[in-house]
Amino acid sequence: MMCEENQTQVTQIRLLGFQSLSTYKPLLFILLILSYVCILVGNLLIILLVTIVDHLKTPMFLFLKHLSIADVLVTTSVIPMMLDIMFNEEGILSFWSCVLQLYVFGIFGFVQCLLIAVMSYDRYLAISHPLRYSSLMSPDLCLWLVIGSWFLVSALTSSELIIFIQFKFCGLNSIDHFFCDFGPVMELVTSDISILRLQDLVFVIFMIFFPFVLIINSYFCIFFAILKISSMDGKRKAFSTCSSHLTTVCLYYGTLIAVYMTPSDESSININKYRSLLYLVVTPLMNPIIYSLRNNEIKRAMQKLSHILQNGWRR
Repeated sequence: MMCEENQTQVTQIRLLGFQSLSTYKPLLFILLILSYVCILVGNLLIILLVTIVDHLKTPMFLFLKHLSIADVLVTTSVIPMMLDIMFNEEGILSFWSCVLQLYVFGIFGFVQCLLIAVMSYDRYLAISHPLRYSSLMSPDLCLWLVIGSWFLVSALTSSELIIFIQFKFCGLNSIDHFFCDFGPVMELVTSDISILRLQDLVFVIFMIFFPFVLIINSYFCIFFAILKISSMDGKRKAFSTCSSHLTTVCLYYGTLIAVYMTPSDESSININKYRSLLYLVVTPLMNPIIYSLRNNEIKRAMQKLSHILQNGWRR
């Protein structure tokens, strides 16, 4: 939609970045670089291990592999530009570059919700129906769950974006943020966005609320299934199979609640800019650590890979 005669069409987006943290920028810059390198190394290592190590070719690790792919992509879509903004004091993006970042960030970010929900259902089947687990969670079903998660998120994000780009963006072009997040960009819209807000509500229900309900329901069933196990060793072993995933659930949804379910006054909006670092940096950084430290299969795979590399180096 075109702007009025006395208004200027927004062609560039100005990201203000971290202007209020000028004193701490060098320290934050170093921490972000180190965190990004650790995110890449940790998640790419999991992707590599699940791809080449035979005993990791199971449903849980297939889902974990795609969760790691999403972690790598969502951080790569934001952190390099964030570092550039910190180095140059602010960032200038074309309007369509901002829209593209908004689009890919939405896909890679929200697909994590569905993958985490699918992983909770997988853990429910493994604990509640151990004898039938292989037949219930078949390779074909795993493949369709992964493909379905990516397709559903891509379709819903695309439909929201199609409506989003039809609104007017006139006049102001500055965002007090370090990337094109949906909320701050919506503030630049100069036409009625009630339809977009309604669509965003539907999107949140499908992408966050329903998966969260599935996760809660799965863990209720897991809890009662564990209670029925007679031996303490059996209960401990059953809990250990889902402890890593439960930690990931608490970390991921804890950061979403901290960012998006707090009061939206002016001060909290500014604070949310820094809270968003939780799901952009902390969660992708912690996931490989959680699964590496708490999962014996991952440890065995790392030892096997290390052994292969050592033998190859000696030759």
